[in-house]
Amino acid sequence: MMAVCFVFALLVSMIAVAQDASQSAAGSSQAGQMGSKATSVSGKVGDDGNSIVDKDGKSWTVSNPDALKGHEGHEVTVKGDVDSAKNEVRVESVKMTEPSTDTTKK
Repeated sequence: MMAVCFVFALLVSMIAVAQDASQSAAGSSQAGQMGSKATSVSGKVGDDGNSIVDKDGKSWTVSNPDALKGHEGHEVTVKGDVDSAKNEVRVESVKMTEPSTDTTKK
């Protein structure tokens, strides 16, 4: 009876370790596929809320435009996962910024 309990405990612990390892592998696989890193992007939100145009004129596609709802046309700084290869950002937080005013006229 003692041997059966030992084998059962060993079997259950091996299953638990295998599940943990597979979940860790899946998580690192998804992170590798994203090719992104957490950073910030500042610029003007497009009228449709699906993009941000930074000060250099570079357009960033927003993968979760609901996060920018109500900020259409405003100057913002967003923090989130940025994929430079795709010019895409997944917004985690939004902060309103003052629009830049250029007082030097040529």
